[in-house]
Amino acid sequence: MARFLTKALVLCFWVVISCSQPQKQVDLLIVGGQVFNGVDEEPAEVAIGIQGDKIIWIGDEIANIVAQKTIDAKGLIVSPGFIDPHTHADRDLIKPETAHNLSFLKQGVTTVVVGNDGDSFYPLSQYKQLYESQGIGTNVVPLVGHHEVIESVIGNSNTRPTANQVKQMCALVQQEMDAGAFGMSTGLYYAPGSYTQTSEVVALAEVVAKNGGIYDTHLRDEGSSTIGLLNAVEEAIEIGRKAQLPVHISHIKCLGVDVWKQSDSIIALVKNAQKEGIEVTANQYPYDASATSLNAAVSPRWAESGGKDSLLYRARDPKIKKRVFEETKKNITKRGGPDKLLIVKCDDERFLGKTLLDISNTLSIPAEEAVYEVLESGYVRVASFNMNAYDINNFMKQEWVVTGSDGNTGHPRKYGSFPRKYHMYVKEKGVLDLPAFINASSARTAEIFRIPLRGKLKEGFYADIILFDPETFKDKADYRNAFEYAEGLEYSIINGKLAVEKGEYTNGLFGKVLRKDDSN
Repeated sequence: MARFLTKALVLCFWVVISCSQPQKQVDLLIVGGQVFNGVDEEPAEVAIGIQGDKIIWIGDEIANIVAQKTIDAKGLIVSPGFIDPHTHADRDLIKPETAHNLSFLKQGVTTVVVGNDGDSFYPLSQYKQLYESQGIGTNVVPLVGHHEVIESVIGNSNTRPTANQVKQMCALVQQEMDAGAFGMSTGLYYAPGSYTQTSEVVALAEVVAKNGGIYDTHLRDEGSSTIGLLNAVEEAIEIGRKAQLPVHISHIKCLGVDVWKQSDSIIALVKNAQKEGIEVTANQYPYDASATSLNAAVSPRWAESGGKDSLLYRARDPKIKKRVFEETKKNITKRGGPDKLLIVKCDDERFLGKTLLDISNTLSIPAEEAVYEVLESGYVRVASFNMNAYDINNFMKQEWVVTGSDGNTGHPRKYGSFPRKYHMYVKEKGVLDLPAFINASSARTAEIFRIPLRGKLKEGFYADIILFDPETFKDKADYRNAFEYAEGLEYSIINGKLAVEKGEYTNGLFGKVLRKDDSN
């Protein structure tokens, strides 16, 4: 009898304690899903409570949680919102009609890095104000573009800057860092960045380093067109070594048959640099075709000095056009031949959706000459099928490689990179497991770019959360129809607000321009 009374008293005590616990009020409660927090290797069956723009509670006991709205996530994966480290989304974000950034939202991306490849909208202060007043559909992490800095001081030409001009460029980098840039990007493959010497990049990178920023680079060569891929990786590491700042290699690849299967050598270079104490990371898109402008793909860099008009003039000049054509032909060969270059954006409908070989045959001229006939029509982009599965898989498995899209018009990666990586490389091929895919698409990217309180499902972090169906999450865009939204994303929560609900966009613009010092 005494034992029974004791047990009864203990039970009553816990009931009283439980009932006396204060209720926790939340705006949004997510229950019933498989929760991957962006760090751990195993999912948890926990609920997530959101108040305002923050995650304020994570746990498995919801009796004392009172929610204004509850999402039943049964059968869904709950993940940190994906962070895309390499995009050209700023070209859409500046326009009211495309500021929703829906091609990225539908992939599960809640934050985009902009200003990549050396190209940023300048000055940053002006565009931050635009984004904040107009509204944007995803968060934005801005970089200062190397090209804008060069062109502001010496223009778009193959000219060595004076010591005073280098000081002016350093001052512009400092101005943009003060305005909120997280780092500097370079496009050393593209003019005018391609004209820049390593020491000049180091001088600007030192300014970035003093401000706690990152150096993001499109390598000077991703194949064998100039200094060679391995030398280009070594140059990036050397910039990090001398300027003493983190180096992030954008869309790492082995581009062209000349450099296929060099991924092992690159991985060794990076690991040796990491042992030395240099922070080297990279991003990668899950496609076997790159995309760029037609002239950037195959035209000689020296012929581009002064801009596209100068390039076309040289291609018509009887004195030098033979040299232009010869070097263009070599570059076409390095990319696998004219049948591997597909026109994906062009003002002239005759060329759109055709390979360079098709156009060459139609015009009855060599492919290298056809390049300049097509360029006469305006801005032209190509998809270039020039990568090998061995290198794609090899890079993807590295812990220092994260998911990125390089999302730009005309290539399916703008609409499908993240779901494609999940569907093809996690579900179908098993190159990665699900936790590795999520971690490489969220938390690790936030750590690389020093984005505070993002990329993880953790109490006190901002509520950037996605829920997707593991059976249907996949890309739909392809090279012939690059503008198809991905499917299978059921919910996207950005700064605590529902941007996608039950697979449909809610018409909300909940993104923010993020700050390096955002700690509350």
